[in-house]
Amino acid sequence: MSVLKQHESPRQVPVQRVPGSLRRPSLIAGTALFLMIVFSIYGVFGPVGKLVTPGDASKTAVDVAASETLFRSGIASLIIVVILDVIVAAALFEVFASVNRAVSMTAAWFRLAYAAVFLVAIGQLLEVPALEGNGERMLLAVQAFNQIWDIGLALFAVHLLLIGYLAYQSGFMAKVFGVLLVIAGLGYLTDAFGAVLVPDLSIGLAQFVFMGEVALSFWLLIKGRRTTPGSIIQDQPSMEGTGPRSPDV
Repeated sequence: MSVLKQHESPRQVPVQRVPGSLRRPSLIAGTALFLMIVFSIYGVFGPVGKLVTPGDASKTAVDVAASETLFRSGIASLIIVVILDVIVAAALFEVFASVNRAVSMTAAWFRLAYAAVFLVAIGQLLEVPALEGNGERMLLAVQAFNQIWDIGLALFAVHLLLIGYLAYQSGFMAKVFGVLLVIAGLGYLTDAFGAVLVPDLSIGLAQFVFMGEVALSFWLLIKGRRTTPGSIIQDQPSMEGTGPRSPDV
């Protein structure tokens, strides 16, 4: 009669993939991105853009004083954009975590850093209504807002470059989305460094390459919510063959 074998070496099972729906993070990110577009347009091109006249301090002072509530509503809309940026950062992390968790987390942190810088920039606008008709200082405050925002766009550009890389590598998105996002990121990066290196030259590439962000929004709301990518499960020892075996007779 042979000796009883109490245990055998555990056998590693192959890597498996299990489904993980992107419905929730895609809907959150897509909806937040579209809301950001709405509030950004209102804040930048609405009250702030219309009430501030570059190079005309007296007109700016009169217009802001006459429509202070309207100007403050524009500032409030930009603060909402910052909040939405935080939401988008978290949601996009979930969307792309299955592709590369470390890169997705890095992209999220860059967007959060950008949101913090943008909030500091918005703080410059809060000084404008309190300047009580001092048009020159109002224009300086608006200029500070633009300069800080331009520098912050470098962080946003890196975020887009990383998201573009993840989209390209994902396997569940068409590679063209990744290409468009990388192009958008390079455009923002050019604008940011252009504002630092050539202050008097407004390159404005972002207004031509922003379609990558819009395309991502549409994908998240239309296709992303129906996408179920695979997520890696780490190798685990199999329980098969680990129990006692009957003795050989």
